[in-house]
Amino acid sequence: MSPRFSVLTLLLFALPASAQDAVIASPIDGSTVILPAPDIAAESVRALTAPGAMLRGLDKVSGEVVDLALGVGETAEVGRIAVTLGECRYPEDNPSGEAYAWLDIRDMAREATVFSGWMIASSPALNALDHARYDVWVIRCSTA
Repeated sequence: MSPRFSVLTLLLFALPASAQDAVIASPIDGSTVILPAPDIAAESVRALTAPGAMLRGLDKVSGEVVDLALGVGETAEVGRIAVTLGECRYPEDNPSGEAYAWLDIRDMAREATVFSGWMIASSPALNALDHARYDVWVIRCSTA
């Protein structure tokens, strides 16, 4: 995917649903395509902030799986990486799913941040940790 196409795609999704019948540049030949407006009415969903989150960590070498219950601002270790929960949010109408959390993950052996950003429970591969040995993903927000 070319950088130009990905920026245009991100800009398209940042628009309100009523304006998403916009022009899209083709990544192959640079031509433009106008998509018809969707028939589905967009609904506004309120996101609530949770006091914590349930995460799952995997050591890909040993196969060890660890569940981490973290409060906002807490840090836990999965092997040689340290996972810090910055925030967890979930839609008001679906507290058990569709959670997304801000995570900061540091590789303690290299003393470097290997991930910093939002991770989405329903689509963990959308913005995933890229580490040779460890994997971490969001399960849900803690609502209590």
